[in-house]
Amino acid sequence: MTDARYEDGDDSPLRLIAAEAEDLPVMAALLQDAVFPITEMRFDPKARRFALLVNRFRWEDRTSAEAAKRPYERVRSLLVVEDVLRLRSSGIDRTDKHTVLSLLTLTFAPGADGMGTLTLTLAGDGAIAIEVEAVNLRLEDVTRPYVAPSGKMPDHG
Repeated sequence: MTDARYEDGDDSPLRLIAAEAEDLPVMAALLQDAVFPITEMRFDPKARRFALLVNRFRWEDRTSAEAAKRPYERVRSLLVVEDVLRLRSSGIDRTDKHTVLSLLTLTFAPGADGMGTLTLTLAGDGAIAIEVEAVNLRLEDVTRPYVAPSGKMPDHG
């Protein structure tokens, strides 16, 4: 079986921008159940940027995959958060370079003057809290889709 290709269908790589808190639920839905090695997180304090390379389940393709009776897909995607003031994490052993994390959702708690905290909630009680000056995120697919290794849709029971 070969991997899927954007050229084979009507889909194109996902490219989204969130500039307001109201934009985040769509991004959160698309990132639900994304997995990533702990080594794929980068924070550049000078550039005030946090980047995360994830293996995202293609929720937007789920119905088409089921209708065509073909395997579910994942795609490597880059999540970039700009205007970062501070980054904190809990429930994560950042020294264990073999850890694979699973993103459950992202939420935003507004603060004063457009500032706030973006929280990436991880499976297993982990979290990454990103204090931002403003909501300024980008989500972009950076590879072609591939058959989900498990062959299954994520299941939360």
